[in-house]
Amino acid sequence: MSAAADLLREGGFDAVRHRAVARRAGLPLASTTYYFSSLEDLIANAVEHVGTRESEELRDRVAVLARRRRGAESTVDVLVDLLVGDSPEQVTEPLISRYERYLACARQPGLRGIERRLLQERTDAVVEVLGRSGRSVHAELLTALVCAVDGAVVAALVGDGDGPRATARATLIDVIDVLAPYD
Repeated sequence: MSAAADLLREGGFDAVRHRAVARRAGLPLASTTYYFSSLEDLIANAVEHVGTRESEELRDRVAVLARRRRGAESTVDVLVDLLVGDSPEQVTEPLISRYERYLACARQPGLRGIERRLLQERTDAVVEVLGRSGRSVHAELLTALVCAVDGAVVAALVGDGDGPRATARATLIDVIDVLAPYD
């Protein structure tokens, strides 16, 4: 699974093939075809594995965040680091992989449940960050906040502008006090 997940993050869906996964894992081809009945099954398991890794990383990062009242800019910086990554203005493979997986759901409905669960886990991480930042948490609004970040990142990926972090930050600065005011 780890080999399939790594290939998915590095090269997208086209990189995940039984032969490539077996080669990466140092196993015979028969191993992957035995445990995964189809390419779709292999890909779904790779998506699940990548998502689980990402969720664990989010939880770990949130767990060490100090509880203190944060202003709009400080809260937004924490959220952008969490949701977009802390690589300065650089588009990373994990970031590209996340949005490729979202779009793949349109053609591969079997992935939708996995991605919905992962989106909920990202939203749960945002809830925790906002709570630790002294802000009100209205669950119905926080999905909108996460979706605003996702939309900003996708727009930045196709644009020539400031990059995903700056675009997401600008979007959140405009809405943070409305969607997550102070307690």
